[in-house]
Amino acid sequence: MNDLYDFLEPINKAEINDDEGYNDGQLANFISIYETNLPEISDAAIVFIGVPEVRGSGNKNDTHAPNAIRKQLYRLHYWHSNIKIVDMGNIKLGATLNDSYAAIKTVLAELIRNKKTVVILGGSHDVTLAQYFAYKELEQVIEATCIDATIDLISESPIASENFLMEMLTSEPNLVKHYNHIGFQSYFVHPRMLETMDKLRFDCFRVGTAKENIEEMEPVIRNTHLLSFDINAIKYSDAPSAHQSPNGFTGEEACILTRYAGMSNNVSSFGLYGYNPLLDESDLTAKQISQMLWYFIDGKNKSKQEAAIEDRQYFNEYHCTFTEVETVFLQSKKTGRWWMQLPNKKFIACSYKDYVQASQNEIPERWLRAQER
Repeated sequence: MNDLYDFLEPINKAEINDDEGYNDGQLANFISIYETNLPEISDAAIVFIGVPEVRGSGNKNDTHAPNAIRKQLYRLHYWHSNIKIVDMGNIKLGATLNDSYAAIKTVLAELIRNKKTVVILGGSHDVTLAQYFAYKELEQVIEATCIDATIDLISESPIASENFLMEMLTSEPNLVKHYNHIGFQSYFVHPRMLETMDKLRFDCFRVGTAKENIEEMEPVIRNTHLLSFDINAIKYSDAPSAHQSPNGFTGEEACILTRYAGMSNNVSSFGLYGYNPLLDESDLTAKQISQMLWYFIDGKNKSKQEAAIEDRQYFNEYHCTFTEVETVFLQSKKTGRWWMQLPNKKFIACSYKDYVQASQNEIPERWLRAQER
């Protein structure tokens, strides 16, 4: 990892703790932090990387966002002793936006290559593109999911944070096997954009649908490799730091979604974007993000309890036939989560609702969408 020194800046702990110190149960005493030398990551389950790059949103860079999040996160208490966490500091900003993208790509690719789950703190939402470039560097085909009130596919916009999905989903060679969008608010999205997404067999979930059936989002996130969460998906009253909507996910719902992300053994990079500390009221958004991260750690702890799907003694097995199609559903005895088998014999994450539909001779929509793709 020594070759990453050129791309990373150490953390000044004095900027985070305000000389208040920490008690022996708080996260600050259990996270290995890059202060002078890069910490060892061989047994790390989660690696934090701060990204202060916001030029893609049309704003000037503000290096305070990652540390503002850390300031709140480090104060939370450590409940998961078998989850080792490393904080590798902040990405050094490049002379141009593309230089910063290149640095982010290099660092993420190296960490993902080493089987680490990387959490990106800060940055505007277009940094998702650099997140994707890391997988492109590794030639890894992925599923990607964005949680966002808008769909950043506005090709005519000159602002990268409003159009980055165009390059991510249409550039060649393209390694996005499937894309999900969770939490869009219809009045912010042109109807034709939804029609285009549907023609591509991408799955988009309105915020109301996701809120009413939030447990149905767990299989979506479980299948995901790249997860990108824009803070504007949370309603303004729960995260007042940007140009958010009065509507959106509550703080509790955001924590549920990030816990699902931690539970997934597929999610290898998770970016939390759009936080502006200059607009934050009483550090409420930084506190919200830190608690989302706490639940991500909690989910990662839960994921360690899950057995490999090949180890069938830890699963209940149900054989179903719907519309003359025979398939198998598996339910984990450890976590209660569900999987269903496709005709190619591969299993994908699903929910109990999918099993109920199949047992009533109905085609589960998740199964049908997977087949269409």
